[in-house]
Amino acid sequence: MAEKKMSTSRRNHLKSLLLQIGEAMLEEEAQEAETEKMKYMEENCPALSIPSCMQELQELCRKVHKQIDLVDEELYDMTIKVNKSNVEIDDLKVMVQDLNGKFKKPALKKVRMSADAMLSALLGSKHKVSMDLRANLKQVKKEVKDEEKQTGDWRKNIEDKSGMDGRKKMFETEA
Repeated sequence: MAEKKMSTSRRNHLKSLLLQIGEAMLEEEAQEAETEKMKYMEENCPALSIPSCMQELQELCRKVHKQIDLVDEELYDMTIKVNKSNVEIDDLKVMVQDLNGKFKKPALKKVRMSADAMLSALLGSKHKVSMDLRANLKQVKKEVKDEEKQTGDWRKNIEDKSGMDGRKKMFETEA
């Protein structure tokens, strides 16, 4: 089935319609939020009536202080819950990245440490044995090839073979 492409004018018209609908929806949500806010304020915050005598004023202040304390407690509890949930979200993000296998490796800094210093840093006071890495290596003797043993110094060979005596020696030794 061949799909027909939409013309640019039609596409722009549909985009503008979608934007208009979205704008209207945002306005409606803002109005609903405002009405809910006003409703909540009417229910929980009655109109302030300032008493005329000193005793009633003190009682009002005590009542307001108690409400402030309750609100502060709720605020503290909510902040603790939010912090816990943020930590959980971060942990879950790390787990998801680990499962995907796509995460950026941080750039490592060069640290100049010997093996002993590294072990003491990792193990702390438990590390008492010094670690000499070269002590356990196998020593290998260098084998000299037979040709090198026979030839020796090349300058001496040339001097020996120079002249008629040297050529005669060369033919005698090879034959």
